[in-house]
Amino acid sequence: MNFLRGVMGGQSAGPQHTEAETIQKLCDRVASSTLLDDRRNAVRALKSLSKKYRLEVGIQAMEHLIHVLQTDRSDSEIIGYALDTLYNIISNDEEEEVDDIEEENSTRQSEDLGSQFTEIFIKQQENVTLLLSLLEEFDFHVRWPGVKLLTSLLKQLGPQVQQIILVSPMGVSRLMDLLADSREVIRNDGVLLLQALTRSNGAIQKIVAFENAFERLLDIITEEGNSDGGIVVEDCLILLQNLLKNNNSNQNFFKEGSYIQRMKPWFEVGDENSGWSAQKVTNLHLMLQLVRVLVSPNNPPGATSSCQKAMFQCGLLQQLCTILMATGVPADILTETINTVSEVIRGCQVNQDYFASVNAPSNPPRPAIVVLLMSMVNERQPFVLRCAVLYCFQCFLYKNQKGQGEIVSTLLPSTIDATGNSVSAGQLLCGGLFSTDSLSNWCAAVALAHALQENATQKEQLLRVQLATSIGNPPVSLLQQCTNILSQGSKIQTRVGLLMLLCTWLSNCPIAVTHFLHNSANVPFLTGQIAENLGEEEQLVQGLCALLLGISIYFNDNSLESYMKEKLKQLIEKRIGKENFIEKLGFISKHELYSRASQKPQPNFPSPEYMIFDHEFTKLVKELEGVITKAIYKSSEEDKKEEEVKKTLEQHDSIVTHYKNMIREQDLQLEELKQQISTLKCQNEQLQTAVTQQVSQIQQHKDQYNLLKVQLGKDNQHQVSYSDGAQMNGIQPEEVGRLREEIEELKSNQELLQSQLAEKDSFIENLKSSQPSPGTNEQSSATASARDSEQIAELKQELATLKSQLNSQSSEITKLQTEKQELLQKTEAFAKSVPVPGESETVIATKTTDVEGRLSALLQETKELKNEIKALSEERTAIKEQLDSSNSTIAILQNEKNKLEVDIADSKKEQDDLLVLLADQDQKIFSLKNKLKELGHPVEEEDELESGDQDDEDDEDEDDGKEQGHI
Repeated sequence: MNFLRGVMGGQSAGPQHTEAETIQKLCDRVASSTLLDDRRNAVRALKSLSKKYRLEVGIQAMEHLIHVLQTDRSDSEIIGYALDTLYNIISNDEEEEVDDIEEENSTRQSEDLGSQFTEIFIKQQENVTLLLSLLEEFDFHVRWPGVKLLTSLLKQLGPQVQQIILVSPMGVSRLMDLLADSREVIRNDGVLLLQALTRSNGAIQKIVAFENAFERLLDIITEEGNSDGGIVVEDCLILLQNLLKNNNSNQNFFKEGSYIQRMKPWFEVGDENSGWSAQKVTNLHLMLQLVRVLVSPNNPPGATSSCQKAMFQCGLLQQLCTILMATGVPADILTETINTVSEVIRGCQVNQDYFASVNAPSNPPRPAIVVLLMSMVNERQPFVLRCAVLYCFQCFLYKNQKGQGEIVSTLLPSTIDATGNSVSAGQLLCGGLFSTDSLSNWCAAVALAHALQENATQKEQLLRVQLATSIGNPPVSLLQQCTNILSQGSKIQTRVGLLMLLCTWLSNCPIAVTHFLHNSANVPFLTGQIAENLGEEEQLVQGLCALLLGISIYFNDNSLESYMKEKLKQLIEKRIGKENFIEKLGFISKHELYSRASQKPQPNFPSPEYMIFDHEFTKLVKELEGVITKAIYKSSEEDKKEEEVKKTLEQHDSIVTHYKNMIREQDLQLEELKQQISTLKCQNEQLQTAVTQQVSQIQQHKDQYNLLKVQLGKDNQHQVSYSDGAQMNGIQPEEVGRLREEIEELKSNQELLQSQLAEKDSFIENLKSSQPSPGTNEQSSATASARDSEQIAELKQELATLKSQLNSQSSEITKLQTEKQELLQKTEAFAKSVPVPGESETVIATKTTDVEGRLSALLQETKELKNEIKALSEERTAIKEQLDSSNSTIAILQNEKNKLEVDIADSKKEQDDLLVLLADQDQKIFSLKNKLKELGHPVEEEDELESGDQDDEDDEDEDDGKEQGHI
């Protein structure tokens, strides 16, 4: 207030004094008038004066205007006038033209007034809360000036106003409703308000994001025509950047809400040569920057990786590559697209593989990588575009050993196209490495160094590359050609690039160090460069030469006798001096461009002369500077001790690795044995089920035998009665007796068969009790089960045949008994017809003739009976043969039983041997773990528990095997 009064007091009297009086009268009317119309007119008059007499109105009227906002909320017109007046007081917008001489002073004074009035307004936090409540009014004359006033407050004192809104109940939610307003001017100004609100405030950014801001903003961008939209699209994109940049929570929410997929239509620009308006270029530039915000290398690796995968899956990367290869794209959009593609593929193997497969629409098609490298080594291309291509190539090779191998392979003799029809990436890099343009030399050297980054295999492969320097001369290696150019005294940028390439190539690669030292001119050149006292421009080259020589010492395997570690150290001490060498080595990290390059992976340089250091190379320097310093000061004895320690550690590591492999193999064997045990248990259960089925079948057969036995007993009784009747009646007693004997023999054979069947039953019971244990051999168990099944089937068939034969025999015996009864009746009739004395001879002759006829009939019947008995005898013989066959079958079954018993004994023995082997193996594992503990290798308790559990399982299996053996 004192400042404002001082400004007022410094103004001259005259017309301004009159205006001040007018403003004072108007303020009095606002404060004292009872009629609303009078107050409204006074506020309208203050509004008209507020732009020209900002200071006076602000000092005298601000308090009255705030009072109007509090008391006259029912009248939207006076509220609107009051808000417009406050906006004119606080805002720094200057509509009047000012002279160039007075412009700076006027702008400074305007900013001071705005900040001062803003400070007065927000001193009472209730004023901001009142303003937020007024924004809920739907009336256009209230809402729109309220939005503009709050936006101006945020521009003047953003952090303070943000804090007040943050603690205000539903403050942010009220402002989010502006995006849903159907009036575009309010919606658009609402976007500007949220821009100012979300700037540099993570808490408000999260609240706005979770108030569905992403959905609403993307809908607005789509409605406005995506990249073809106007400035509203630009404002929405700036707001999205505010919400996502450096805010991991919002980035994760954006990805999980599937909003990345909605970004794909933004980049459907086609190959049109026209239609690239300034606004479209601006919009597309912001869209590309928004993609880069989500995949920035500064984000957490997991968040960046998930966004990269989502961009590939939804086709966003493919769309960006289409723009990359399209024609008619403005240079700045093309440059930003290359940078965006670079970060989308950086460190993501899937995206890198896809980028390697992209071809430019040329005839014949060329890989996109080759087309980009052609631009990088072309000195006529814009500098920013060349930097972008280098960054894209670096991102393609970042953590991509497959891509590194493909690039290096294009330089190897076996893969070079002899026809010369196509140019490979490796050939372009070599061409840039040895061109006359120092920027191309530096870019090619750095790109080639990235093909070797953390890849010892490719470092060794690159040693095979041979270059034809001129016609008639023998080819030289790439390593030799690099050192040759280095010694020719080219530009500093070229030499720095080559030295960075050589340092990257030789680090962690003793074979490359040996090849480098094999050229006798290299070490004298390096020592000469380091020892000279050159100007400041050459100090960086001296530092890099010292680094290269230090790498040659630290990674030297002493394979060359003339350039062993100790001899190189002595050479440094004689020619340069250790302290001087370390001082020159420190020139690298002290260079002003070193810290700039170490900040970000992207090579972002204002001009080519600043292009000195590469980001990955700064990491290498930081890693090697300390160890090289220690290596220079170490004595030969310390080196020997260190070598011995290294060898000991390597041996220890090899021993530990060997034991780890052994333990891993034994774990695999244990797993296999566990699987075999579980398989045998399953087989045992199956065999037990099969035995149970066989027992039930045998029980059925026993029941059938018992039934047959009862039937045979009845048949024998009939046969005995038949033979007795024959003897009693005197009809063929010998033949009937013989038949009786045969039936008795059949009975005895049947009893023998029954006893053999009982033996078979006992054999089956023994087989069931001696069922093979889980350790029994799988093949023998399956064979025994199959044999039992076959034998039981054969026995069942034989029983069925025997049953049918016994039935037929029973029917024949019944028939014979019937015939015997008929013979008895005929005998009785014959006895009655014997002649009585006194009868006449005629009657006797007649009876004799009758008797003779009857005797002839009886003889015929007796003959038929003999034939039937003969047939029965043949049947009895067949039955006997069948019984013999059954006896042989039983003998075979007995032999099979003996074999099974032998197999079971062998299986038990094998199981016992297996248990012994498992116990020995566990003991070996335990001893190996003890050795590992003695060697200092940590052994997890979980492994020991598993070993103990395995021992318990083996003990249980052994007890089970013993119990089965007792059974």
